[in-house]
Amino acid sequence: MSGPYVIRGNVALPESELAWRFTRSSGPGGQHVNTSDSRVELRFDLARTEALPDVWKERALERLASRLVDGVITVRASEHRSQWRNREMAATRLASLLAEATAPPPRPRRATKIPRGINERRLRQKKARSDTKRGRSGKNWT
Repeated sequence: MSGPYVIRGNVALPESELAWRFTRSSGPGGQHVNTSDSRVELRFDLARTEALPDVWKERALERLASRLVDGVITVRASEHRSQWRNREMAATRLASLLAEATAPPPRPRRATKIPRGINERRLRQKKARSDTKRGRSGKNWT
């Protein structure tokens, strides 16, 4: 692994709380395919972790509820032929997933009144377009 995977700020995924599992990858391959365990499954116990602040943990548990099994989130990676690159991919994916799930909610939109000038300009443009189209009709042609 190339180092700590930062979620946000100074909060990172602790290596001690990550559980790795390696299995054979599906798909085509050669002679080497039946002997290498290159698919990576990374498990992180979100419900029992001490690495995240309580507010972040609650937010993540709520937002990732559909992906959790007994409070544990699982990420799989099998895109690459090398186990090391799949480990990197899985850890990066988990860190970005947690960063997105722990992000604060966006500020609510404040409704603003549309300025009168904008409405008037829109109506003037509609009137001009209407006049242009009305001028194209062949009523007054001789």
